[in-house]
Amino acid sequence: MVASPYKLDIRWEKLPDDFILPDDPVDNIAQPALAAALTDALTIAGYLAADALITTNYGICATVNDKVVVNAPDWAYIPRISVPRDAVHRSYTPQLQGDLPLIVMEFWSDEGGSEYSIKPTYPPGKWFFYEQVLQVPYYALFDLTSSNLEFYRLEDEQRYKIVAPDEAGRYWISEMNLSLGGWSGQRENRDGTWLCWWDADGKLLLWGNEKAERLAERLRSLGVDPDKV
Repeated sequence: MVASPYKLDIRWEKLPDDFILPDDPVDNIAQPALAAALTDALTIAGYLAADALITTNYGICATVNDKVVVNAPDWAYIPRISVPRDAVHRSYTPQLQGDLPLIVMEFWSDEGGSEYSIKPTYPPGKWFFYEQVLQVPYYALFDLTSSNLEFYRLEDEQRYKIVAPDEAGRYWISEMNLSLGGWSGQRENRDGTWLCWWDADGKLLLWGNEKAERLAERLRSLGVDPDKV
């Protein structure tokens, strides 16, 4: 881990049982659907290991300068947990219970603000927490209003640097062997831009319902009624 330029005493401790977690509502009705779609595609394509953990609006904790800090990103991917899943039923503490998140994502509509907060004092801003405390390698910010996706990578000087998309408008995450990008279409009665995954060959990872539909089409082309299979 790269040393933080700030004077931070960071400890990885289990969240106290009497700690009251925030119960803030999501900012937009599309947020849960976006998060579910990202997870669905990874699961269906077999990209989730048995000991991986995906969180959505779920507390990720650290003790910073003797104070417990909890942030709940809209979506986060943790490559491996080292404890039984029932041990992270309420919150997740990196290093103590498994890996640091590889990527966190925040979705918002109208005007974003807190997602860019670099406030170092308690409670620290989201950007500061992900960059300086957790040191998450990738940070994605998605504006639901404009469909603009910003993608940042943690560089050697421990600062997030914005990453330019490739020719297809996607962002490569080498540790996942996948690219992240936007796709416009309909899912769950929502027309708009969705965040999706592509493999190293540029093949889109399908959602479960899409895969079922394509299988049904294939069966019909072979003269088989999928409703009778």
